[in-house]
Amino acid sequence: MKTIKSMIAFLFLGISSVYAQDSNALELSLKECINTAVGKNINTQIARMNYEQSIYAEDESLAVLLPSVEIQGSFRDNLKKPTTLLPGEIFGQPGTSIAAQMGRQFNTNANINLTQVLYNQTALTALKISRKMTEINALSIEKASEELASEISQLYFLTLVTTQQKELIDENIQRVDRQKGIVKLLVDNGLSKSVDYDRISVNLENLNTQLSNTEATLEQQYNMMKYVLDIPVEQTIVLTDTVGLPLLQQALNTNNVNFNDHVDIKMLEGQKEISLLNEKLTKANYAPSLSFVAQYNYQGQRDDFKNYFNNSPENNWFASSYIGLNLSVPIFKGFEKKSKNRQARIDSEISEMKLEDTQKKFSIDYEDALNNYQNNKINVERQKMNIELAEKVYNETALKYREGITTMSDLLQDEQGLSDSQSSYLNALYNLKVSELEVISLNGEIKKLINE
Repeated sequence: MKTIKSMIAFLFLGISSVYAQDSNALELSLKECINTAVGKNINTQIARMNYEQSIYAEDESLAVLLPSVEIQGSFRDNLKKPTTLLPGEIFGQPGTSIAAQMGRQFNTNANINLTQVLYNQTALTALKISRKMTEINALSIEKASEELASEISQLYFLTLVTTQQKELIDENIQRVDRQKGIVKLLVDNGLSKSVDYDRISVNLENLNTQLSNTEATLEQQYNMMKYVLDIPVEQTIVLTDTVGLPLLQQALNTNNVNFNDHVDIKMLEGQKEISLLNEKLTKANYAPSLSFVAQYNYQGQRDDFKNYFNNSPENNWFASSYIGLNLSVPIFKGFEKKSKNRQARIDSEISEMKLEDTQKKFSIDYEDALNNYQNNKINVERQKMNIELAEKVYNETALKYREGITTMSDLLQDEQGLSDSQSSYLNALYNLKVSELEVISLNGEIKKLINE
């Protein structure tokens, strides 16, 4: 699936279309969109499958330490019996060797073997590594969900901002259309030039074109939302939250912010622990291993296959069994273990460096995110005031034009200034929500958007 971020960037090139609200419309809040996407997105599904796979890998590591039972059986037909040289002294021929065929033609052997590891430090450490990998894969689900929550939120707010832009363009069209009617009256009464009417007509058509482009963009954004949420494209959806939905819950400050609960930090800490366990694993290769073993064997030897299973006195089956201990003490295997141990130590040092560097970077990124949020918040307020001022200027210029004090060029210029201030406000509004998402992604509050 294409990344949502790249698609949002494409959709943001043009910002809106209004969906008629009907009785069949599906109303969706931000949380509902996020949780629907988390349940269906391919990245979160793969993360869950990797987690399930790691559980099976953990069971596989545990199996090495559990009892192992094996049944074996064999049947052999000695087409030509093996020959053994016996010392001649047995037959009263000292100094010679007598060739004799030994054994029976048909041989059957069946046994059951039991092995139980009593001590194997390598297997124990490998099990700890598997369990830690399971924990990291569980964190991968959390990470994929948080990343998806941020991307869905950006698409959600972008759609709301685009809708708001569409509404502003509608207002601009209505305003210019009214002004066009006034100009038409002035031209008809000889109080204005026909070129003024042509100029305002061109401006109105430009606004209609902008409206069409915005409606097409908004439709794309809604279709993207439907695609991500696996909703039929013909289904009408309505976003119930507003752009003003507050995401930040805690006070904005850089003091006492604990990033240890951040999923990226927890994953790096897990990787660090795995590196340490891998180092212990290489050292465990020097440790002895001890196992309990047991076997029960059943053997049959026959020269006549016809009565093979006839348990006559000359066709007896012979049983044997044993129990014991197997001790393995590694002594020398080239310098393989030494090389692996050094590699594991370096991996451990790299993991420690990455963890420390990420913690430092989080502190800097969080401070930057707060500054960016505060700056965007101020920009939104400024642009809102700028819109009010631009409307005031436009209305005054429109009045002066009707009185014949100013020109159409001045009126169109002020109308363009109003349109530009509206676009700047919408851009600032979207940037504010993006910076707000960045803050809650760093301080961990984004988890509150995901219902577990």
